[in-house]
Formats: sequence, structure tokens, C-alpha cells
Amino acid sequence: MPIRRFLGMVERERKFLGEELTRTQKIMPLLMKPRNGERWTPEEKRELVDHLKRLSGMGPYVALLLLPGGLALLPLLAWWLDRRRDRRPPPPA
Repeated sequence: MPIRRFLGMVERERKFLGEELTRTQKIMPLLMKPRNGERWTPEEKRELVDHLKRLSGMGPYVALLLLPGGLALLPLLAWWLDRRRDRRPPPPA
């Protein structure tokens, strides 16, 4: 049963990371506002702070990549995070 528990933990972390990356996709338009000559509203400032807090929670994943040999784990991490993997149609015969 330890393998099942480990796989459950891996699945939980994969879902967490996928959700966080999906939520933070809206950060780029906010970051570009000052560059485009616009000002942030107080609501946008709060949203930006929320995005940055969310990104800071992803620190362990970034640390994994910075460790010696962490770059070698990048393909494994990409495979693990590939949410399309389960929905891909079978290759044509």
C-alpha cells in the first residue's frame, strides 16, 4: 500500500501545480499595464499580490530544478505535469 499512497500524493501535487499555473496565467496582462502607460487599480493591486503569493508557494518545485542534477529531472517533471496525457486520442493506425 505504500506505492498507492505515494501515487496518490504525486497525483495530488500534480493537480495542485496545474491549478496554480492555470490561475497565474492572468498575471502577464496585469504586469504589462504600467509599461503600456496604465495604472493599477486597488483591486488589480490586490489581485497582483494574490498571484505573487500563489507563485511563492511553487518555490519547492523551482528549488528542485536548481539542485545539482535538477535539470535532468526536467523531462520527468514535464511528463508529470502534462495534463493532456490522459486525454490524447490514440495514434492513427
